[in-house]
Amino acid sequence: MTHRLPGEHALTDLGFPARDTTVPSSPAAFPDGGTWRTELPSCEGPAVLEAVLAESERLDVPLHRISQGSGVWMLTDAEISEMVAACDQRGVELCLFLGPRGTWEPGAGGRSYTASGPRARGRDQLAQCVEEAERAVALGVRCLLVADEGVLWTLHRMRVAGKLPADVTFKVSALVGPVNPASFAVWEMLGGDSLNVPSDLTVAQLAEIRAVSAAPIDFYVETPDDLGGFVRMYDAAELVRCGAPIYLKFGLRNAAPIYPVGQHLRSLAVDGGRERVRRGRLVLDTLARLGAGGGMSPLGSRDPGPLRRFPATEAVPTP
Repeated sequence: MTHRLPGEHALTDLGFPARDTTVPSSPAAFPDGGTWRTELPSCEGPAVLEAVLAESERLDVPLHRISQGSGVWMLTDAEISEMVAACDQRGVELCLFLGPRGTWEPGAGGRSYTASGPRARGRDQLAQCVEEAERAVALGVRCLLVADEGVLWTLHRMRVAGKLPADVTFKVSALVGPVNPASFAVWEMLGGDSLNVPSDLTVAQLAEIRAVSAAPIDFYVETPDDLGGFVRMYDAAELVRCGAPIYLKFGLRNAAPIYPVGQHLRSLAVDGGRERVRRGRLVLDTLARLGAGGGMSPLGSRDPGPLRRFPATEAVPTP
């Protein structure tokens, strides 16, 4: 993919030294031939979804995936079914977070040790995440957001054994995103179908990850404050060039936290959803101005392609 770099023409005319362009382009793509897809995160229920879909149509922001962060357990069966139907009607993939998680349980460790917070603590939370996965899948959800490697491996083994549908995909959360090529490869081998990496990674570091794995990368172009608050809008074209296949996520910084959401936060969640769509429009406009607007996967695409896995048939070892 060839695109221009923002402002470089003017700097070249003024005699600035040439910019280093040695970071390699990704040789990979989605099975449909596209190099990038879009994701709208923090869509926390039917009301937010309705507002987001209307705003995406008004602003012409194509959406491949809509994800939610409060968790399956914060939605009723009727709410999940309503969201599934609305997304199916428009060919949008719906991804729901699995809970519970350590930050919301009685133990202090999930709040004292940030890295362990989103993980499932103990056998009970592992089992509860499995319960939530089975419930969501039974209601038609085909993408689950996972923040624990043990939960991911358990669900992948269930998928291999036919206890979950083969077309269910697992998305690795930004709360535990891998930061180097080895850890990225491990999450893929455990069953991850798309993997969120932290948005402070450089384009060169993305290329290092891409050199060892063809698994789709999820990347917040604008990151919520609790994940760093980074705004990488002008990097979007290079993120696609070096990180493809990649989901460009339209997050929102400087926004009040809403997890777990409820009626008391409905207006915040709805307004935040609309603004995330507008941020998406800004990213798409920037890509177009830089000559990088092509290469998007067809709407309705969700196949991650063939990925590498650890053998999943062995029994869990016992002492």
